[in-house]
Formats: sequence, structure tokens, C-alpha cells
Amino acid sequence: MKKYNVVILGATGAVGIEFRKILLERKFPIDKIKFLGLTTVGKEFDFGGKKIKSEAVVDGCFKGYDIGLFSAGGDISKKVARRAVEEGCIVVDNSSAWRMDPEVPLVVPEVNPNDVDWNKGIIANPNCSTIQMVVALKPIHDAARIKRIVVSTYQAVSGTGLKAIEECLIQTKDIVNGKEISQRKVYPHQIAFNALPQIDVFLENGYTKEEMKMVNETKKIMGDDSIQVTATTVRVPVLYGHSESVNIETEKKLTPRDVRELLRKAPGVTIVDNPTKSEYPLAINAAGKDDVFVGRIREDESIANGINMWIVSDNIRKGAALNAVQIAELLVQKGKI
Repeated sequence: MKKYNVVILGATGAVGIEFRKILLERKFPIDKIKFLGLTTVGKEFDFGGKKIKSEAVVDGCFKGYDIGLFSAGGDISKKVARRAVEEGCIVVDNSSAWRMDPEVPLVVPEVNPNDVDWNKGIIANPNCSTIQMVVALKPIHDAARIKRIVVSTYQAVSGTGLKAIEECLIQTKDIVNGKEISQRKVYPHQIAFNALPQIDVFLENGYTKEEMKMVNETKKIMGDDSIQVTATTVRVPVLYGHSESVNIETEKKLTPRDVRELLRKAPGVTIVDNPTKSEYPLAINAAGKDDVFVGRIREDESIANGINMWIVSDNIRKGAALNAVQIAELLVQKGKI
């Protein structure tokens, strides 16, 4: 079996840590691996029983490497990705830097795998909340064409990073122990025992960047600009796992039973939908899992062709690291590297 040289940029963050775990779990065919960082140069990382030191991003650091998994933020990706491509490395970037670039494919392997075929060296990993939604909706769109999507998200603090997880835990401990909150640096308001209807900054239209990411990325991934999408994204005091309430309107009539049958056959989807036994997708059950979990599938009785559903997935795994590794696997399968 052919093996490949892999470089990870941003190995210390929540997604970078998951990159390392998933590459080993899925036995990605690695010959050599390199970790690159900006503030972690010289730090040792364990990878499959070997100690590997993080190196600096310098000219030539991507030469001889086949694929780069990037999760170091959009500004860094903008500065570094093109250099990596020039040095012969295909980049799978987890930031928002390249997602809406018309020259860059935005890929979810279960949804639009063939888009990797037209990559020019950079492939964008979509937003975590978008990924899990389109995995569940693509089979429905193919069968009945979705006209409109209304989504409200309940997103875990891990989506903001390790510092946000720490802040949520510290605040929770303070409150439980009857103390004043000792830390509030990551979010504009207390996150423990709260819900914040703001993820990222607000735009002129009153929506946040996170909400508009879901609108624009969904259309690009699904390959259909006619789908109308509106989103409200909310941060909740959950550590891992984004939950979404999704309402769709389809061109063709589908019953809840039809939707369940479509999703049972869909790659990467698990149905958990037995409300009489209080069985439905939960963030705590999705954490650490690869699949997108769907439940509460029911007809929207306010319109002719409407369906409601509840979609949950681990935002750090399927919503970020796993999807990127799956893209790398797709490149291998298609002989693109």
C-alpha cells in the first residue's frame, strides 16, 4: 500500500488534537508526519508511540509532503496555504478562509465527493454546524428537492476552542460553589447555565457570521443556489456536540416514514427516533462518535410539504477533524495525491 507524508498545522488546538487521534484510529497510510506551529515550536507531541517536535512555518517546510491538514485560523491559512500548494502539498483547510472562494471546493464526502476532482491545491472544510446538517439533508434533497431550510442551532463551547471549554467549566464550578464568576474572557456574557444567541460577530443585516456561513455554505455544498436558508445560531453550555432544530420545505411530498427510509440508507447517518421511549439524539451521546444522529422526525402541519427534525453531531469530530481526514482519504481513493 502506498503511504503518504502528512503535515498538521495547528496540532495543539481542539481540532489538531483530534486530527492526530483520527489519523491513527482510521489507520491513514502515513509514511512521515510533521507538526507545524507558531507558538509551539519545539514542543513534543506523541503520535503512535513516537515523540515528534513541532517545527516552525518556514520556506520549504511543505516540500516532500503530500497533504496538509490545517486548523490554525483563517489569517494564518490565508498566509500559508498558497505557499504549501506551491511546494507540492494539497491543503485541507478547516478555517473559513477559503470556503466561499469559487476556485476552492467546499467538501463533505458523504454529500459532494466529486468536488475534490476540481481542486487546485486547496480544499475547504465547511463550518461544523453546516456539515452535520447537509449530511442529513442531502438524501432528502436528492429525493424531493428542498426549497427552504429554517435552522436553529444549539452549539457546544468546544466550537470556540479549548479556552472556551475551560471557561465554561470554571464558571460552572464557581456557581455550584456559590461564588462569583471568576472568569469571563471568551464570551461577552456568562455561558454557564445560559444560552447566548450570538456566535461570531454581527453583520449589517442583523445576522451573525456563523448564521451566514450556514446560509452560503449550504448552497455551495448542495450545489443549488435556489435553496432558501435562514439560520439562528446559539451557544449553549454543552462541552461537545452541536444540536440543531431543522425545518425543511420540499417540492415533493415526503412523509416522516419516507424521510426515515431515506436516512437509513444514507452514509454517515444514524437514526435515533423513538419518542414514546424518550429516545432521540443527545449531545452527550454523540460526543466522540463519527456519525450524524437524526431524530424527532415529524411532519410540519403548518405547510403542505414540511418536515421537522433534530440533528446532532460531535462538532470537533464530524464537524471538523473527521471530515478533513475523510477528504484526505477521498483524495487517496481517487488517486489525486
